[in-house]
Amino acid sequence: MDASRLSVPPPPAPPAVVPLATVLRAWGRIGCIGFGGPPAHIRLLRQLVVERRGWLDAREFEDAIAVCNLMPGPASTQLAIFCAWRLRGRAGALVGGAAFIVPGLIVILALAVLFVGTSPPLWVLGAGAGGGGAVPAVAVQAGWSLLGPSWRNKKHAVRWVCYLAAGLAAAATIGEWLVLVLLACGTIELLARLRTARPVGPGGPGDTGDSAGPQKLRGFLTAPAIALAAGGGVLASVAWEAFKVGGLSFGGGFVIIPLMQADAVSHYHWMTGAEFLNAVALGQITPGPVVQTVAVVGYAAAGIAGGLLASAVAFTPSFLLVLFGGPRFARIRGNQRARSFLDGAGPAAIGAILGSAITLARELTHPWQYAVLAGALVLLLPLRRGVVLTLLSAAAIGVIIALATGTVSP
Repeated sequence: MDASRLSVPPPPAPPAVVPLATVLRAWGRIGCIGFGGPPAHIRLLRQLVVERRGWLDAREFEDAIAVCNLMPGPASTQLAIFCAWRLRGRAGALVGGAAFIVPGLIVILALAVLFVGTSPPLWVLGAGAGGGGAVPAVAVQAGWSLLGPSWRNKKHAVRWVCYLAAGLAAAATIGEWLVLVLLACGTIELLARLRTARPVGPGGPGDTGDSAGPQKLRGFLTAPAIALAAGGGVLASVAWEAFKVGGLSFGGGFVIIPLMQADAVSHYHWMTGAEFLNAVALGQITPGPVVQTVAVVGYAAAGIAGGLLASAVAFTPSFLLVLFGGPRFARIRGNQRARSFLDGAGPAAIGAILGSAITLARELTHPWQYAVLAGALVLLLPLRRGVVLTLLSAAAIGVIIALATGTVSP
């Protein structure tokens, strides 16, 4: 028997049957209190399914984190869907995933009505300008937190630096083409590894021995067509934008910020640069997935219907990847080709996160916002304060300035 096959762990035994009502309640709670982005979501999920309930063992949970980071889309959302799938199959995945996503969606759409309205009150303008001033600092912190682990896990230093630089440059200059740069970096690294690897047959290194996976994931590949057929005109554009956010991003929500910004502000003119800063800030301070920023973009384009459509399309790839790929998560983690691709796309994604700080900073229009940005950098990096606290503090400063001066531009 091929030694590589022995390294693939057998599928774990299913946990005891958990009522769907329990899944709905537990995952809904995380969706309501999951402030702080992916680290908070992972911590809450670990406490629930591993530490308190013992539904999954620690190794399977860590393996699931690793696989979700190998796939495109919001990793913490995929992890939440996977954990629910392990408990109650496809029904559990649908119920748990929806319970995790919907609370934050309701909150962010309610705030979008307030912050992206035609004539918001002065204090709202001040809060938006203050929070927007801190958003570039959040992007810097997000990229900086990933640099260390990625560098420690690098395979080839020169290529790693090139991928990082390519992602940063693309995000800062050609945001609408960023996805192609990420895919190119992953493909280049994969080809470089294949050239140096020995030829192998079926079942050899890099082959999971699973020929059914591509066929099972055909639904994911047809998602662009579904998105484009979702409606004419603006709705079709919203659906395509949301699919790019949910299905073609690597490394988390901030990776896709330059693409969303280029499309929503410069190409389609759905919102102003200041409103986009508000959208990013709202995605950070609301519970649940930070990818919900796309719902604000959808709302700016086509109202509540656009926000709901954007959210539905953005999260559909995550559901499909788990529903059809969940049984093969153990094999996916051992797939050397998938790892090679991520070794190229990963550094490029980190560079894109750092590059997004440049594009976001360009949208600052008031001199005092740069002081807010400097203060936010101090809070997030040397003092290591939380993102939510930093954004709320910046928003409070904006409210004070607006009410004290009667304008957001003193």
